[in-house]
Amino acid sequence: MKNRLLITIAFIVISFQVGFTQTKREFKTWNPATDSLQVLGAQAWPKEVKDYYDRLPERAEKTVRKDVWDLSKNSAGLNLRFKTNADEIIIKYVVSGGKQMPHMPATGVSGIDLYAKNSDGKWLWASGQYSFGDTVVYRFKGLKSKDDYVKNLQYTMYLPLYNSVKWMQISVPKEAEFIPLSVRKEKPIVVYGTSIAQGACASRPGLAWTNILGRKLDRTVINLGFSGNGRLEKELIDLLTEIDARVYVLDCLPNLTAPQYIATGELKKRIVSSIKQLQEKRPSTPILFTEHDGYTDDGINLDKKKQYQDVNTALREVLDSLSATGIKNVFLLSKKEINQDIETMVDGTHPNDAGMMRYADAYEKALSKILKEPIGDNTTTIPVTQGRDASTYNWETRHNAVLAYNKTHQPQVIFLGNSITNYWSGEPKAPIRRGETSWQKYFEPKQAANFGFGWDRIENVLWRVYHNELDGISPSHIVLMIGTNNLQLNKDEDIVTGLQFLVNAIHEKQPGAKIILLGILPRRAMEDRVASLNKLLAKTNMSKNTLFADAGKLFLKTDKKIDEALFTDGLHPNEQGYEKLGAFIATRLK
Repeated sequence: MKNRLLITIAFIVISFQVGFTQTKREFKTWNPATDSLQVLGAQAWPKEVKDYYDRLPERAEKTVRKDVWDLSKNSAGLNLRFKTNADEIIIKYVVSGGKQMPHMPATGVSGIDLYAKNSDGKWLWASGQYSFGDTVVYRFKGLKSKDDYVKNLQYTMYLPLYNSVKWMQISVPKEAEFIPLSVRKEKPIVVYGTSIAQGACASRPGLAWTNILGRKLDRTVINLGFSGNGRLEKELIDLLTEIDARVYVLDCLPNLTAPQYIATGELKKRIVSSIKQLQEKRPSTPILFTEHDGYTDDGINLDKKKQYQDVNTALREVLDSLSATGIKNVFLLSKKEINQDIETMVDGTHPNDAGMMRYADAYEKALSKILKEPIGDNTTTIPVTQGRDASTYNWETRHNAVLAYNKTHQPQVIFLGNSITNYWSGEPKAPIRRGETSWQKYFEPKQAANFGFGWDRIENVLWRVYHNELDGISPSHIVLMIGTNNLQLNKDEDIVTGLQFLVNAIHEKQPGAKIILLGILPRRAMEDRVASLNKLLAKTNMSKNTLFADAGKLFLKTDKKIDEALFTDGLHPNEQGYEKLGAFIATRLK
């Protein structure tokens, strides 16, 4: 990957000053629009756009209203991802439209926003100096990571919400590493809505509720919010059907409150028509409708209160009627669940940053329920990515390799786990394989696949299960061995809770598979704790079709200390250790 980038990504090395300092420094510059990778995230039609940062395909200009087309040039929701160890990042870009809004800061209208992820998958925010002129300049200085596991932090940069990016370049010091990341390979959540969805009135792009939601669920969210013009129009719904979405979110009622929509029954017609269009093309994709979230001055303006109550009533009546006729997979997010109040809006209509967070929280709960992907309260039950083994392999690259493997194979036995599994053998191949002989003997005849990831914890496997690693396949058995990397961070009770949570998630994805939950293998200087934890696991009720099996005794001497002859380092088995473990698992697979 690194060598490819050196060849195909042309960095321009420059020496310049930006009005914040008189110190000259050599930088190299990257232009996303000229990269050979597809790097612009949350864009639904990347190969069909007229201009690089557009949100709709060029052909839509002939079918949608001019107001919608013009708003589609705004870069709301689009993002760029990259890895770098730079202590300084400079972003320069030009926007067209020159839009200014009295109720929304320029940092939200025309600014960018920079977030990073550490090796444990935790989001971090970067504060930058900025200046607005013919060219907008953001400068982030003093960027340092105390993370022991990663050299390069992974960044996500959100683009302006209400102006159109004409060109952009990102500069880092000449000596720094810079690795652009391609777009994520997953089905997106697609949001079609109004100015509230587009991002008004967030103080900066990362605080638009669609972008907050994307971070909360760690999923791609495509923003098709059009200020004042989210009206459930056939032309837009037709475009939505072209996107293979995880969920469609339709949040358009704030732009459909005019009396004629209610008086003529037009609103109900559009709701029914939208559902029909989407389900004809995408019958298995859930649709989530959102109620009008109200006006914060409705206590003293009863006419406005009636407006949103009328459209919400109409929506509920339609959904209830369709449900009675057998229509399924259509859901509702209520005004009550969004929970706005007089402190969470800027002008009585558009949410402030606190209101945006309320939206994101409500959507997170609703979508987690629709997707049957619950999120717990402790770290072992909150799905996250990780980057702790970056020196050996790239975690996201391996995840994509698993997804690609499942498209061309139908494995009958899946091994889920950490480096102990990863270093065994099998496909997709890992850089270290210490048990090839036993793998070939016991598992290749059973069409087994190795979905082990070095340094994974329970919560990382949970993320992978939620992000499609068990989709599109029908294994007969799933062998789960995870938890040893949680020992130094979590109490035994939290590890047990996390494993129970994870087993339930696996069962939800693969209800027909038998799950073999292996006890945590003994490790040097932790033998007693591991034995105690496995006894606790043996007593824990798991989902049906789950067998708990503890191979620990095979790796212990008579003094109950590990047999070093079976390990490479007191934790990872060697060839002899994998032989013992392979024979143990093989008997359970029968």
